[in-house]
Amino acid sequence: MSAAPPHERLKPGRNRFGTWFDHHVYSLVASFGRMLRKPGSTLLTIGVMGVALALPLGLWAALANVERFAGDVQEARRVSLYLQPGVELPRARELAEQLRARPDIAEVELRTPEQGLQELRASSGLGGALASLEDNPLPSLLLVVPTGAGEGLAESLEALPEADIVQHDAAWRERLDGWLRFGGRLAWVLAAMLGLGALLVVGNTVRLDIQQRREEIEVLQLLGATDGFIRRPFLYLGACYGAVAGALALALLTAADLSLRAPLADLARSYGSGFALQGFSLQHAVFIVVGASVLGWIGAGLVTGHYLRQTRPTDT
Repeated sequence: MSAAPPHERLKPGRNRFGTWFDHHVYSLVASFGRMLRKPGSTLLTIGVMGVALALPLGLWAALANVERFAGDVQEARRVSLYLQPGVELPRARELAEQLRARPDIAEVELRTPEQGLQELRASSGLGGALASLEDNPLPSLLLVVPTGAGEGLAESLEALPEADIVQHDAAWRERLDGWLRFGGRLAWVLAAMLGLGALLVVGNTVRLDIQQRREEIEVLQLLGATDGFIRRPFLYLGACYGAVAGALALALLTAADLSLRAPLADLARSYGSGFALQGFSLQHAVFIVVGASVLGWIGAGLVTGHYLRQTRPTDT
């Protein structure tokens, strides 16, 4: 009777599941050991993968912050309706009441010429020059908030006989949405290209490791070891490369976030905004590390599977 393969020899009191689990743990620990024994090539591989992963992730983070900022801006969907200078204040109030009754309008705020002049004095620094004016040149202003997207509202307000100027920011919001859609598509393209590059880097690293252990693999094949038994350490090696590279990508993006957060907050405060950069949450960070490890696992699996198909001895 031929001896059982080394991976199938069971210790007394051990079942097959325990042996299988022990080999998984051993493969994982041995993979970290092999990485530490080659610090130069390990750092190079992890660095290339980390940068490749950080680029699309950074673009996604930037787009998410821009979209969040755009969402805050779009909450103010007001349409500014400047009435003609000859419209008296009672007529302006009556017009505001009529607009409030429309189903496509959620809110209407009336700003009188006196309120507009006070705001202009406070914000422009021209209080002395404005005080010399005999008459108030400002018209009444109606700030109209639509119930929905406000499509067609500006056109209907322009048709009012009391309307003089109607300002609506729908055009720039549409352009911003277009840029955000383009940026999202660009992020997916970069993720696909750089993800493929990271997969190739892992595959090449594992291929070099396979070449160094060629004799060991041949001996295991002659002893009857299965492909899964031989492939397992290399799979864990690729997963370890991916996990550490994902952590490096998060570290790079966190450093960039910390370096940009304070200047951006100061810039936002100068415009009267409380906007601040928002980084990755803990859930996102875990997903990135797990996804990077899966990417490394796939790259190692493809290379190892190709090698084993080429070298598996055939029965004669």
